[in-house]
Amino acid sequence: MKVLLLTGLGALFFAYYWDDNFDPASLQGARVLLTGASAGVGEELAYHYARLGSHLVLTAHTEALLQKVVGNCRKLGAPKVFYIAADMASPETPENVVQFALDKLGGLDYLVLNHIGGVPAGTRARTPQATRWLMQVNFLSYVQLTSRALPSLTDSKGSLVVVSSLLGRVPTSFSTPYSAAKFALDSFFGSLRRELDVQDVNVAITMCVLGLRDRASATEAVRISTSRPLLQPEHRGVPLNVPDGNPKMKSSRQESKTEKNDGHLEPVTALEVQVPLVRCLCPGPARPHLFGLY
Repeated sequence: MKVLLLTGLGALFFAYYWDDNFDPASLQGARVLLTGASAGVGEELAYHYARLGSHLVLTAHTEALLQKVVGNCRKLGAPKVFYIAADMASPETPENVVQFALDKLGGLDYLVLNHIGGVPAGTRARTPQATRWLMQVNFLSYVQLTSRALPSLTDSKGSLVVVSSLLGRVPTSFSTPYSAAKFALDSFFGSLRRELDVQDVNVAITMCVLGLRDRASATEAVRISTSRPLLQPEHRGVPLNVPDGNPKMKSSRQESKTEKNDGHLEPVTALEVQVPLVRCLCPGPARPHLFGLY
């Protein structure tokens, strides 16, 4: 009896959250600002919006890659496609990007936040410098983009889509500042959704939570991290200039940690998730969270 009851509740849950009422015609002529559009998930989303006849403003860090995506979107039938190369690590950039989109499109119906930053070259993952940089790119820029676009989205009764990660729900090793930024995203937009509901503002907010997959790059990052020497008690708090990956300085504990983490998982950014994800990006208030576990 309990099994049947749980099964029924599970079926009701999935029916509530996954009822597919998507109407492709709703995106015909929609005005969309999409970040992180030069590759991966963002690139494929741009192509889907283009096929459905949306007006697009695309942004990413690398102009050459953006130009290629813009050309492909035009071939796929997008009526208007504009791009702006932007570095979200600069605090002035997010507001300039939204203003560019408003000037080109006359308003916004969809704001899709998909950009992401890794640890900058030459810095270690847990340093204050790296954490500050990651928080600006992966969290504060999202807040700035949202704040500047929200008045236009309110006028159009539009939608705000945030592509996040399971690391914003479940912390894991070797992702300290990245995971912190994703947790901050979840809390900020979860609270904002409730505030808008209380204020009777008709702007849908959807969090797309991507899952984890095994990747060689993640394994290599773990290998480098675990190959650094453990600090002895007398050295704690004292900087040690030890070359990364020096095999002579690995302890037996570090060796076991390396073996244990050979299957370390990192956030999905590959093409495999893009087609299933695209239907999540025409959200409604009944879909506050959308998970994609691959």
